[in-house]
Amino acid sequence: MFMTASNSSAPVNGIAQERNLVTAVPGPKSLALQARRTSAVSGGVGVALPIYVERAAGGIVVDIDGNSLIDMGSGIAVTGVGNAAEEVVTRVQEQVAKFTHTCFTVTHYEGYVEVCEALNRLTPGDHEKRSALFNSGAEAVENAVKIARSHTKRQMVVVFEHGYHGRTNLTMGMTAKNIPYKEGFGPFAPEIYRMPMSNPSHDGLAGAEAAAHAISKMNKELGAGNIAAIVIEPIQGEGGFVVPATGFLPELVKFAKENGIVFVADEVQTGFCRTGQWFASEHEGIVPDMIITAKGIAGGLPLAAVTGRAEIMDSVAAGGLGGTYAGNPIACAAALGSIAVMEREDLNAKARRIEEIMKPRLQKIADDTGVICDVRGRGAMIAVEIVKKGSMEPDAEMTNKVAKACHANGVLVLTAGTYGNVLRFLPPMVMSEQLLEDALTIIEQQFKEATA
Repeated sequence: MFMTASNSSAPVNGIAQERNLVTAVPGPKSLALQARRTSAVSGGVGVALPIYVERAAGGIVVDIDGNSLIDMGSGIAVTGVGNAAEEVVTRVQEQVAKFTHTCFTVTHYEGYVEVCEALNRLTPGDHEKRSALFNSGAEAVENAVKIARSHTKRQMVVVFEHGYHGRTNLTMGMTAKNIPYKEGFGPFAPEIYRMPMSNPSHDGLAGAEAAAHAISKMNKELGAGNIAAIVIEPIQGEGGFVVPATGFLPELVKFAKENGIVFVADEVQTGFCRTGQWFASEHEGIVPDMIITAKGIAGGLPLAAVTGRAEIMDSVAAGGLGGTYAGNPIACAAALGSIAVMEREDLNAKARRIEEIMKPRLQKIADDTGVICDVRGRGAMIAVEIVKKGSMEPDAEMTNKVAKACHANGVLVLTAGTYGNVLRFLPPMVMSEQLLEDALTIIEQQFKEATA
């Protein structure tokens, strides 16, 4: 019943880079641990696949039952350099042996400064920049809003349909999807306003036309002079990997610049080579006033950042930014190791190669089955939108069916989308082509079986 994929690539950190199932998924040990989890962990903490991971490296996760699964999620775009990447591990171990914490707002350390220097160098634009470090994407989003309000002396924040920005009170208000992120958790922070997003496979609008519609609403309903910040994901993440039509983002940047509005790119999921560029903003050459990063920055350790124009970042009074664990020295060491891997191994090129492999195979599945209305994304951030055959009606049931079948056959995939009908793929950029091809073969088989 269970098979090991052929044409496996070289082991990474002692873990064979091949899919290998020795039990059902989840297996007996995971099921036993799941019973403990149910009695100890809040039911509000969900899970995509209830297995328990023992080891992981490259593009493989190994569970406690000994099953090796292909990782097409990277912990939601976090382990782009591979899990437990050697350089990340080495730098973390060296830092742990020196000191684990001082709090950067109590006493400084070089790692924090080095990470900020790297961010100032790598993010778009040659203007003078400053960075501040935080713990999570949501925390960084909150601080970006704080900074924009401090700089502009305005309060209104514009976000977009289908956007996702976090689970804190302010970022829940900024997030579009109600269940599971917002239901029952209100009231939310005020002065947040949602505008229409460019979604070319659904609205059929050119980028400039879609932008004009959003800008018209901002002018008429809010007044441009009242807006502190426009916050947008250059490619939406949880919203379903929606890539706006060409020209949409540049027009928003132009509008922001003309009206003294801080343009903020939420690159939490798209940053650090994920889309085939260091940041997704670069695909259309836009230069945000601030960029929010997290996820892929530190190879699996909690770290986030806001990087922006010096005059904006320095508008906040001393003590206005920070946090007990913000820019923890161990996480900073991990980030420096992760960035070193990205630069040395040119993970932008590897992400583009992943796109070259994935998109044609997924398009063939779309053509063969008739249940995929769109294959989209960039680099190693690719998705398919699943609909009922012969229509544009979202099919969340089919999406979940295919995802669960992939899991059972050793491929870890994730779902997304406002309507739960998007299957998204975020493989580590270091994944071998053989492993990627095996994953795509399994995905194709599950689509064929689900639609037979």
